Amino acid sequence: MKNLPELFGCKVFNDKVMKERLPRDIYRSLKSTLAGERLDPAIADTVAKAMGDWAVENGATHFTHWFQPMTGTTAEKHEGFIQRDGASGVIMEFSGKNLVSGEADASSFPSGGLRATFEARGYSAWDPTSYAFIKDDTLCIPTAFCSYRGESLDKKTPLLRSMEALSREALRILRLFGDTETSHVMAECGPEQEYFLIDKEAFEKRPDLVYCGRTLFGARPPKGQEMDDHYYGQIKPRVFSFMQDLDEELWKLGILAKTEHNEVAPAQHELAPIFGTANLATDHNQLTMEMMKKVAARHGLACLLHEKPFAGINGSGKHDNWSLSTDTGRNLLKPGKTPSQNAQFLLFLTAIIKAVDENQDLLRISVSSAGNDHRLGGNEAPPSIISIFVGDDLMALLEDIMAGAKPEDRPRTKLNIGASVLPEFPQDSTDRNRTSPFAFTGNKFEFRMPGSSDSIACPNMILNTIIAQTLSEFADELEKSKHFHEDLNELIHRTLIDHRRILFNGNNYSEEWVKEAEKRGLSRFDSTVDALAHYTDEKNAKMFDRLGVLSPAEIASRQEVLLENYSKTILIEALTMIDLTRKDIAPAVLNYESALLEERQRKALFPGTISTKLEDALLERIAALSELLSVRLSTLEADVVRAKEVEGSVAIAAFYRETVFSDMAELRAAVDELESTVSRKYWPFPTYAEILNSVK
Repeated sequence: MKNLPELFGCKVFNDKVMKERLPRDIYRSLKSTLAGERLDPAIADTVAKAMGDWAVENGATHFTHWFQPMTGTTAEKHEGFIQRDGASGVIMEFSGKNLVSGEADASSFPSGGLRATFEARGYSAWDPTSYAFIKDDTLCIPTAFCSYRGESLDKKTPLLRSMEALSREALRILRLFGDTETSHVMAECGPEQEYFLIDKEAFEKRPDLVYCGRTLFGARPPKGQEMDDHYYGQIKPRVFSFMQDLDEELWKLGILAKTEHNEVAPAQHELAPIFGTANLATDHNQLTMEMMKKVAARHGLACLLHEKPFAGINGSGKHDNWSLSTDTGRNLLKPGKTPSQNAQFLLFLTAIIKAVDENQDLLRISVSSAGNDHRLGGNEAPPSIISIFVGDDLMALLEDIMAGAKPEDRPRTKLNIGASVLPEFPQDSTDRNRTSPFAFTGNKFEFRMPGSSDSIACPNMILNTIIAQTLSEFADELEKSKHFHEDLNELIHRTLIDHRRILFNGNNYSEEWVKEAEKRGLSRFDSTVDALAHYTDEKNAKMFDRLGVLSPAEIASRQEVLLENYSKTILIEALTMIDLTRKDIAPAVLNYESALLEERQRKALFPGTISTKLEDALLERIAALSELLSVRLSTLEADVVRAKEVEGSVAIAAFYRETVFSDMAELRAAVDELESTVSRKYWPFPTYAEILNSVK
């Protein structure tokens, strides 16, 4: 491996490369765009020439506009740099036109009704706020993707719009506090990525993992995560080798991969990056997921990003650490040593509390998927009830404000562990509440609900938008104030009282909290279908439209895409279950049953000398379970057919959730009982015990 400073970003057309290759005025113009100003089209040809030359020198033969359609993955169409030279040869050329925009067939991407199938034209537009990079000998240019009429067909465009809205409204607040230096406020995040690694051979022997990303059947192994011995445990050699290679590939792409460790479940791991702007962090997380799968394959492994690939053990999330920073380097969510005297921090904190309380539906929507429904509410993930954890110190401060008392800061204490050889160190002002969906962790919020396979574009777009809306309301009120400090204190006091119900520092997993949350009037959306029905509510449509983040048509399209994706996911899983049950599981059960019958018949040749009680008991059990299997399989098949008769995207998704998904759970229960009964010799698939221990 090269030394890290030399390796890092070697495949990225970053600031260092631009400064070396671009004229000073062009570089400054492009940098101003990176800071949020509109792109000067006059610089495109110069930038393209430098970018193309750099890419070719680094082995690239093609370029692509790399974008993020509403599939949640990335898309790319490769174009060669090759051009005729006017004679009989060729040259390598890349123009400003190639850089700034491209055309892609939009008819086959999800649009949620924004366009008809026959309307094929779609445009990709260069996003200069995210660096171009080289992947697979191809220059990848991060772009937005829109329809012929300009509607967003991707996840990047609304995110960029939301970042602009948040910056605009946050600046209004900063100006009220006398800040004239800040010109841009950035939403920043660092997504912690959880994943599973299993042996590729075991993966390929499980069609449910191949087709669906999760196991549709599987009896619990004798040992799962009960001993808590995998978390932060010694990393296995194969996994460590994978992690080393993954780090190197990510560092080449300028991705700040920093922390890696074993997670709670067997075969589960985590990677966490250093913070970056929300847009760049989103691009980097998409690349991270892609590289995880590619590097795993090189090592004979399969990387599973599904939220719940195995029942009975922890699933995987993507904790989105979100914060606000200025272009002058200040973190707006840093309380300082005396938060009680930091009125600016308290106002931003109050705005976030209000925004989260008023938009519980949108935050739940932002993490909604068929996969994440398996995880949310389990004992490894936040429940589907939104609440905010702020820690004991901040909660005491907020309680003082709400009571009208003079707020006081708690002194930082030294933590003495009790052994004289161990150092004392300052105790953090908050503990880490792993059960909270939205937890303040010192200078940022950790949104713990996103699923491991999801793009973080939507959660961050919604966070940015709802907080921009609240900051706008605060600015509207305070800009009219004639007594700023008095009115500021009154606004904070009133808002905290109005929205205190969303604050909860306790155990979000407990049944007591579920009852308490209901008393407080907090929303509860247990499934994706329940949540998505509210995406187009009037309050949401007005807010997105007012801030210029999503038009009503764009919101409706996203609701439609997400509902359709949900229904198709469950349909694919149901069809896979039916196929595996009929073609693999039922024959295996019959073969084992035949073997038992043969053994019983053999023993019957020696009446009174050899007992057949074991065979009799097994045959009786298998007969009962086989009958149950047949009935439940027929029910699932019939309901999959019935689903075709349901009309309306919400009704279809609800039918899949309430009927087909329930049928699948019933069928699984019968199959898992059979797996626990049938001899391993006859069972057609690797078991949980074999899969989860497949990597040595």
